[in-house]
Amino acid sequence: MASARSTGAAQETIDGEEETRSRMVKRRRKGKKKKGSAIARFFLYAFLLAFVAAGAAGCAIGWWVLIPYGPTAETFVNIPSGTSAIAMGSQLESAGIIRSQYAFYLLRRFRKGTLRAGTYRFDHPAPLTEVYNRIAQGDVYTISLTVPEGANIFDIAARAEQLHLGTREDFLTAAEDPTVVRDLIGDLDTNAVSLEGYLFPATYRFAPTATAQQMIAAMVQRFRAAAAQLGINQNLHHTVTIASLIERETAVDSERPLVASVFENRLDKRMPLMTDPAVIYGLEREGVWRGTIYASDLKRDTPYNTYVHSGLPPGPIANPGIPSLRAAMRPAQSNYLYFVAAGGDPQGHSVFSETLEGHTRNVAGYRKAVKRAGKR
Repeated sequence: MASARSTGAAQETIDGEEETRSRMVKRRRKGKKKKGSAIARFFLYAFLLAFVAAGAAGCAIGWWVLIPYGPTAETFVNIPSGTSAIAMGSQLESAGIIRSQYAFYLLRRFRKGTLRAGTYRFDHPAPLTEVYNRIAQGDVYTISLTVPEGANIFDIAARAEQLHLGTREDFLTAAEDPTVVRDLIGDLDTNAVSLEGYLFPATYRFAPTATAQQMIAAMVQRFRAAAAQLGINQNLHHTVTIASLIERETAVDSERPLVASVFENRLDKRMPLMTDPAVIYGLEREGVWRGTIYASDLKRDTPYNTYVHSGLPPGPIANPGIPSLRAAMRPAQSNYLYFVAAGGDPQGHSVFSETLEGHTRNVAGYRKAVKRAGKR
């Protein structure tokens, strides 16, 4: 039988082992807690780092995209047709319009859509989004050129130059180039010596980089549309030439068919047309127009002098609008051979007559009216 001391020793051994196991379990639990805390701290730090990085990236993107940037002076950028988004961004960055071509391309990846070629005008700092939206909407910069009814190529060339759409000489050269004339209206008028008469009166919007040939091509295209609308399908050279004379003789729509009838009646009788605007046009073409027509001008032998030469002038003397074209197509039925033009009547009306005697009286009456008007 074991002694009490042995039993006590055994019990102490057992208690020691239990205590050892207990300490080991505690150490393992503590180790697990430390390991778990380290992992949690790692993910926390990683999350915070990612958040800071995302914030920094967001700030950078916001700086590129949302903070206004660009010129304070007028700057033009011409984007040719077919330019890629990458090349477009590079062009805008080089011109000082945007901060970064890469930000432009990144925005392109998110926005999609079509970016439009053309000339754009920038004159103030703007966010990248505004620049992008303008190009996506095709908000191109254009210059308005108005061609009034009755303007001739010299008038149009001067207007284009005033608007900085090239030079007067460039426009006239293009309008009278035989190759250009043939390409644009060769199928309409085989006798045309220039594009005079075929540059349709209207308001056009051109890019500041537009060439003279591009401008006249747009005007001829509008003429073709008007001719199709009116149904002009024969005797085009004759019709447009008569219409140009009508356009320069009267601004009163109701009188245009009567003016057309005078011209047609004189042509039928082989009488010279004796129209001053044609004489003036001939002087302009020779560079000797003095701003006022003199008696000596009526004797100057130019192809457009309808006092010296019978029949129609070589071609149109101006660019007529639809009312004059319509009047030339459908002249009034009359026996009139003479008229005092509306442009010279202080009341704005033409006076018609069938005989030279009647015309002489009308001219005398016109001169008296002018004198009376001058004394007021």
